[in-house]
Amino acid sequence: MTAVITTTIDIDADPDAVWDVLTDFAAYGQWNPFMDRIEGRPEVGTRLVVHLTPDGGRGMTFKPTVLAAVRGQELRWLGRLGVAGVFDGEHSFILTANGNGTTRLTHAERFSGILVTLLKGAWKDSHTGFQAFNSALKARVEAAPLPR
Repeated sequence: MTAVITTTIDIDADPDAVWDVLTDFAAYGQWNPFMDRIEGRPEVGTRLVVHLTPDGGRGMTFKPTVLAAVRGQELRWLGRLGVAGVFDGEHSFILTANGNGTTRLTHAERFSGILVTLLKGAWKDSHTGFQAFNSALKARVEAAPLPR
């Protein structure tokens, strides 16, 4: 079984400016309502420590592995609950230049594994968190001093 959550938002800045805020993990606590902290580096093969604080939900920490980190384009990681195939989540941030100086963020997660159906409530609530993340990222990037 698989399930996908996809959200998008347009940000009034170029992809590199969005990337700079997206990957400044140390500052997440200042603006991010969904992931209050990430420890680690956005480099392929590294493990991150991601702290989620969903609104009204129970916080959790997980340790995904970075699968892609291309400046101004893509950040993607894979997290697992237990062993592979039980409950896996491939989280992605895709940055696409709109051609007018703005960037489209596509923020998504693809859940797979035998527990996807049983844990539906857990992943379904993520959509609200993703939207809150997107709005807060947009506000943070657009409030940054120029040049962007």
